Amino acid sequence: MKSIAYTLIAAGLLTACGNKSNNAQEGHDHAAHQHEKATTVNDSLFNEVMKIHDEVMPKMNDLYSMKDSLNKLVTALPAKATAEKEKLEAEIKKIEEASEGMMVWMREFNPPADSAGIEKVTEYLNNEMKKVQVVKDNILNVIKKQ
Repeated sequence: MKSIAYTLIAAGLLTACGNKSNNAQEGHDHAAHQHEKATTVNDSLFNEVMKIHDEVMPKMNDLYSMKDSLNKLVTALPAKATAEKEKLEAEIKKIEEASEGMMVWMREFNPPADSAGIEKVTEYLNNEMKKVQVVKDNILNVIKKQ
């Protein structure tokens, strides 16, 4: 009789444990893993955006130095050298535009919180990736031409 009782108790425990295991899987929140994956993707995307920014930001000093040198050249030119002054002033304007592009991008860069939704954050970061790439291209093009 004891062996039958132990067998029934063991069977009951195995059944209960098996059901608990199945219930745990049924109650498993797969959406949480998708959210974790998306958050990781957005973290990577954010890091890529910042990598471009960090690559180009030190070149801002180069832009300021170039602008300063060109301004000194403009000041040193004789009044009759209007064509040369106009050419240099056009270069100064390109430098200022490239520099201002970075400043505007930095002021406006404000990623939404994750609570805004993964899709919204991803869309924002993808758009910012394009913008910061344009800023980078503009800065490097200005430097290359000097």
